[in-house]
Amino acid sequence: MKRNKGKVVTTEREFRFEFKAGKQSCVLSVPVEFPVQDNASDLHGRLMLLHSLPCFVEKNLKDAFSKFIEEGTNKDYDREAELALERLRTGEVDTDLLTNAWAKAYSDTTLEHARPEEPSWDEDFADVYHDLIHSPASETLLNLEHNYFVSISELIGERDMELKKLQERSSSEMDKVMKELGNTLSDQDVNAVASQHFDSQQVLENKWASELKQLTTIQKQEYQEWVIKLHQDLQNPNNSSINEEIKAQPSQLRGSQEANERLYEEQIQLEESFTIHLGAQLKTMHNLRLLRADVLDFCKHKRNHRSGVKLHRLQTALSLYSTSLCGLVLLVDNRINSYSGIKRDFATVSQECTDFHFPRLEEQLEVVQQVVLYARAQRSSKQKEQPDMPRNGGNDDKSKNIERNPSNILPGEFYISRHSNLSEVHIVFHLCVDDNVRSGNITARDPAIMGLRNILKVCCTHDSTTITIPLLLVHDMSEEMTIPWCLKRAELVFKCVKGFMMEMASWDGGISRTVQFLVPQSISEEMFYQLSNMLPQIFRVSSTLTLTSK
Repeated sequence: MKRNKGKVVTTEREFRFEFKAGKQSCVLSVPVEFPVQDNASDLHGRLMLLHSLPCFVEKNLKDAFSKFIEEGTNKDYDREAELALERLRTGEVDTDLLTNAWAKAYSDTTLEHARPEEPSWDEDFADVYHDLIHSPASETLLNLEHNYFVSISELIGERDMELKKLQERSSSEMDKVMKELGNTLSDQDVNAVASQHFDSQQVLENKWASELKQLTTIQKQEYQEWVIKLHQDLQNPNNSSINEEIKAQPSQLRGSQEANERLYEEQIQLEESFTIHLGAQLKTMHNLRLLRADVLDFCKHKRNHRSGVKLHRLQTALSLYSTSLCGLVLLVDNRINSYSGIKRDFATVSQECTDFHFPRLEEQLEVVQQVVLYARAQRSSKQKEQPDMPRNGGNDDKSKNIERNPSNILPGEFYISRHSNLSEVHIVFHLCVDDNVRSGNITARDPAIMGLRNILKVCCTHDSTTITIPLLLVHDMSEEMTIPWCLKRAELVFKCVKGFMMEMASWDGGISRTVQFLVPQSISEEMFYQLSNMLPQIFRVSSTLTLTSK
């Protein structure tokens, strides 16, 4: 039966479902109108309820009903397609109008023919910020960021104090409980108290995390709106008072600049710089530095306790939207989160100041996690399509690791996070390494070394001209890292990075870069200078040649 509802032609078909209830055979027969407007699951639920069907037929009914709707819908599509082709053959439809409609749809949906997209809010804000940070208003921007930084620091201080008090109270209660263990209290009582303490800490941490997120969201919105308004006011020639006010505003940063620089030098302690020329025919000049410091020193804002917390990040802000970005290699484990180890320390540092340009670190990691899962699914499907491909033992181990937990990454793989709120870094390369890097027998084909090569390639293609690399592929020293171990590892990394830098000429045409080799803060001064003497021997540092005439 066909009916006309406006321009939509509906068809009524009978759905029959047979089932047995004990020895009795039952048949359900209901009319269904196509095209089906309602959700199939909703219709299935209504059938179960209205006809009081037993629960054991629910799944079979759902499968049969879904198949019935799918087949009926396909029949309608086929019928409409045949009718459309028939109208085209008989000349009822104008071929020129149809081709013009198709051409318009293609041009609207294909990128190379589509109209250029309108600039997004993020792009507009980036352009405005870039203009302001390179104008006399830069000091005003940094002063505002400093005020926001102080607010975040105070909130974090309150959080740490409250968490510390809770931990002390929990520790005191646990000591009292342990003294009564075996007398008036049992193991179950101790476990109950420990569980209560854990729940209390989780509730408190979630509360402070929510407050911190809310504050950073408000700060980011206020900051972006203020920057846009300031730019509009400066563009107005009638607002000359704005320019005078900006020029006359006292700096909150200069007062502690010298103290911050002294503190920075104390933290670095040791530094050696070299200039080299690499390349086969066309030589390119590069700057090399050997530094002894903590890896997070490049992320933390410098603090001066006498005059309060101050920002020291003008150079980082000036180069935020430029072709001279600064990158840092952070060695992490195979899990994409910020819950433990160096990852948690880095996440804590990134929370100390609101990021006004990029999503929060947690949001970026969530995106990375989804990309990793998608990539693993794609790789698994390709391996299933080509099951007969020969694999060596290493690839088998990798595939087993992926199957065990597809959300983890493999040694040598890395993910990238973007930041505008760190002291000297715009990009962080989170390079996955395993315990193998602590052994003394890794080669140039080790996943960690190949990961460095891929990171340098990304630097070439994405305008990162400064990169900081952990020279020993570790952030902390341990007992097995003897002097021979350090010398052997440093020699391997120096030689590999030199080879990668020579490859850079074919990647980017030969651009001058700064490569900083970082060694742990706990390394001895004697070891540092041994590594410093090794570097010019491997890279063949340029030296001045003095000619005398007689």
